[in-house]
Amino acid sequence: MIIGILREPSIETRVSLIPEHIKVLTKQNIQVLVEHDCGILAFAPDNLYKEQGAELSTREEILKNADVLLTINSLSNEDLKSIKKNAIILGVFSPLANLNLMQEWAQKGLTTFSMDMLPRTTRAQSMDILSSQANIAGYKAVLLAAMQLPKYFPMFMTAAGSIAPAKVMILGAGVAGLQAIATAKRLGAVVEVFDTRPAVKEEVMSLGAKFIEVEGALDSSNAGGYAVVQTEEYLQKQRERIADVASKADVIITTAQIPGKKAPILLPDAILDNMKSGSLIIDLASATGGNTSQTKDRKTIRYKNVTIIGNSNLPATMPSDASKLYGKNILNFLQLVIGADASLNLNFEDDLVKGTCITHNGEICNNRVKEIADI
Repeated sequence: MIIGILREPSIETRVSLIPEHIKVLTKQNIQVLVEHDCGILAFAPDNLYKEQGAELSTREEILKNADVLLTINSLSNEDLKSIKKNAIILGVFSPLANLNLMQEWAQKGLTTFSMDMLPRTTRAQSMDILSSQANIAGYKAVLLAAMQLPKYFPMFMTAAGSIAPAKVMILGAGVAGLQAIATAKRLGAVVEVFDTRPAVKEEVMSLGAKFIEVEGALDSSNAGGYAVVQTEEYLQKQRERIADVASKADVIITTAQIPGKKAPILLPDAILDNMKSGSLIIDLASATGGNTSQTKDRKTIRYKNVTIIGNSNLPATMPSDASKLYGKNILNFLQLVIGADASLNLNFEDDLVKGTCITHNGEICNNRVKEIADI
């Protein structure tokens, strides 16, 4: 078997596997082809790949010869013209938001696996790229806020007077939110957290933050770890409670997303208008529209006296560790589709394999994607 590692587009700093991951594959008698300079932005130069047993190659040769292609971002139409028949493409393709592209790939007969569709079960934790990358995003969001906020995070008592600690509000207590809580607390901030799932209250409080409770949330226990769409009555209570806390916050970090849908607006203009002068919002949901009414993805804007930073790609600001964690997730998943004799073994009876596969045998085969595409 041949596994190919492709260089990402210029906007991406991460790479699918770093040199230390290569030995795991070569020990299984798998040949690894690496595109020249694929890991350069993740501080993984070509010579380190060679030392671990990988072979440097051109993009064209990898596309023609690899049985499994590893790429974080989607392949171009030019790439697809050169791809080996029956090759598998493994990456992060956001299929719920890219239905047309998935239908095109199905028509081309491609077998694709999108790691952001991995079922979020206990067995899948070691392969969960959303969690490993969200952990980084939550950490970097707080550091970014600390750098941009025109105030201290911790409380200071000085000869010139006392400085009160920053008040940080975090919307969403998933992986990113929990890491943001821990980081903000380490920096000395006072942290309040909102989430529609009452079950996360204990985790939030264990990290030293206050949980903002709003009664009447719909049960999300069967949503695979994701948020669910709430009733209008609940949303109104939510807006009122969030508005009250937001008016006192120095920093708000938003993380709320719903798979296949636009991110919910948790901070409309009416709330932004009443925020403190000099306050700051880091919106991690900006790629799907953002949690504020003013968010622009990958942009920093000033709305009246509030600075809003839309950044859904903070993991790429830590490319070395982000690639290390992502690559480990990929290696763990590959063990599900590679047999003992280093051959492909696509076992669609395995819920993780089935749930992650998007296109196969000329059709979209993923149930979640088919539902949204109304197939």
